[in-house]
Amino acid sequence: MITEVNRSASHAGRQAYVIVCGNEKGGSGKTTTAMHVIVHLLNLGHTVASIDLDARQLSLTRYLENRRAWAARKRLPVVQPRHDFLVSGTGDSIFGNESEELERFSEIVRRVETEYDFIVIDTPGHDSYLMRLAHSMADTLITPLNDSYVDFDVLGRVDAETGEVVRISHYAQMVRDARRQRHSVDNALMDWVVVRNRLSHLASRNQNSVNESLKNLSMQLGCRLANGISERVIFRELFPTGLTALDELSAETLDAQPSLSHLAGRQEVRALVATLRLPVDAVSRRRAQARRDWMRAPDVAAQQLRIFAD
Repeated sequence: MITEVNRSASHAGRQAYVIVCGNEKGGSGKTTTAMHVIVHLLNLGHTVASIDLDARQLSLTRYLENRRAWAARKRLPVVQPRHDFLVSGTGDSIFGNESEELERFSEIVRRVETEYDFIVIDTPGHDSYLMRLAHSMADTLITPLNDSYVDFDVLGRVDAETGEVVRISHYAQMVRDARRQRHSVDNALMDWVVVRNRLSHLASRNQNSVNESLKNLSMQLGCRLANGISERVIFRELFPTGLTALDELSAETLDAQPSLSHLAGRQEVRALVATLRLPVDAVSRRRAQARRDWMRAPDVAAQQLRIFAD
């Protein structure tokens, strides 16, 4: 049995809070992060609509299909979001295909933006018109990043000797443009969180260097840093079942005894979602409102409004 959280009548007419998982580098953990954020919000009792914009890979869609199939097979009462995915245009014209895809995406958003508390969007690992549009809609942008200079390169170029950031790269510039576009439309302030995945448990010279470069870059870009998931096999093993580290994991649900790695993975995810500071309680809702107030009164010091307070 699958439990889909139904829309609460008290939420009708409200504008959904939009969370986007984005990075132009593939394999960074966007879908895994998006799925765990979705389940976290559903477990808290919020209504969630998810959108998969990666029409080629459809990784989030596959994850949710696996979840539905496994839950039916095992008769598990797991929560599910309202899910939509983008179908690519099939015409000969690039412009025509983009127009067709935009219309499909706009229709999906129109159906869910006032019916659900949250919209979670998983984007493709390449630049596209819809990817840029999704970024400009984000209230919270989550950018998973493997902890290496190979992945760091999509955000900034560094001096090989000093590790200092010498230039902003293409993806970071795109996010800057999306922020400006969002601000010009409704004065909203996007909260950008760069999530460091595949962190080693043992400190190394490379890890310390990447850490310093990210701190330097975050000051330039106005983003926050968060630790994500380490290189754990369990996150790959959970995909075929559609389960997450936040679900009830037992011999019955997994067909195997959960291990210490499952517990450690759950702790990592819980720490991550806490760092995201999503508006899921009274404190975080006040913080979200403070960000909006700050955009309307930019002469007020941000610290006074506790926008990024712990």
